[in-house]
Amino acid sequence: MLIDWIARARSEVQGMHPYQAGKPLKEAQRELGVDKLVKLASNENPHGPSQKVLAAIREEALDCNRYPDSNGYYLKQMLAAQHGVEPAAITLGNGSNDVLELVASAYLDHRYSAVYSEYAFVVYQLAVQRSGARAKVAAARDYAHDLEAMLNCVDADTRVVFIANPNNPTGGYLAEKDLLAFLAALDPGIVVVLDEAYYEYVAAQDYPSGVALQSQFSNLVVTRTFSKAHGLSGLRIGYAVSHPDIADALNRVRAPFNVSSLALAAAQAALADEAHIVQAVNTNDAGMQQLTDGLEALGFWHIPSVANFISFQAGGTGQHKHGAAALNQALLSEGVIIRPLANYAMPDHLRVSIGLPEENAFFLDKLAKLNSA
Repeated sequence: MLIDWIARARSEVQGMHPYQAGKPLKEAQRELGVDKLVKLASNENPHGPSQKVLAAIREEALDCNRYPDSNGYYLKQMLAAQHGVEPAAITLGNGSNDVLELVASAYLDHRYSAVYSEYAFVVYQLAVQRSGARAKVAAARDYAHDLEAMLNCVDADTRVVFIANPNNPTGGYLAEKDLLAFLAALDPGIVVVLDEAYYEYVAAQDYPSGVALQSQFSNLVVTRTFSKAHGLSGLRIGYAVSHPDIADALNRVRAPFNVSSLALAAAQAALADEAHIVQAVNTNDAGMQQLTDGLEALGFWHIPSVANFISFQAGGTGQHKHGAAALNQALLSEGVIIRPLANYAMPDHLRVSIGLPEENAFFLDKLAKLNSA
């Protein structure tokens, strides 16, 4: 008997598509048959984790036969001290993606709606769809969140609003005065998730700290991650800072032991290593200048970014020698992995992460070669 197992799944699941992650670097290199492969696709810290983190992982690995501390006591103490909140305000996740899913699981179902922006992080869509809630997508303005449009999308059944600041994949940010006006105008019973995965990279004076705003807005949930500036993408650890009652709700749906003991130890060491963050930010600042100068010299328009990546136009009006999809494939054949943005409804754009100076130069050299061919 042939059974259609997709048809037997929940209707919400039937309409979903799995997240499309990149292939392992070695497998991609084997398939492409290139001697050198530079990965600038996933917004990772090109330096990797610090030596202090690696030492903490090695030590913790000796006890990996034991279950991790499911409550993350020591990490929560450190995060609470850093942010000036009580430990009960912290929720730990298997990456900040996990925390986004926890919010949807705790506050959304088929009776409710959630609001997020066009060109926003794809996990918002996935989390809302999986919950069975109705998604309301606000049109972006110049590839950025249009807070007025988002406010107009809110209705009586809205329970959650997702905001990325800075936004991935476009790289723009919301100024403090604009975010404050939005929060003040919103029903205080609606949970606002402020996704600050890239906040360490932002130097703009008008960039708001979501944690600092929580004393005014108890509905604000701020999510952060160790995957980017701290260089712990492979260990999957992130967290949320919120009102303790919201954290209580999130912890009710959180899976036991959702963060590994290695990730907990690594995150604690990473928090204590401020020099590594300074290095990551300095490398990113220099790399951002290197890539923006290079893209502009080659005639590629890009979206201004304050994060650790740049999205640039490679197709549509004003395209150069290749459309975005063709250029992406051509770069792959030259040993450069970047991110196509067709799944973000941006088929004419590609996103490149900031790498080490020599990685950025390799990408620009290959781009110049292909653009002149």
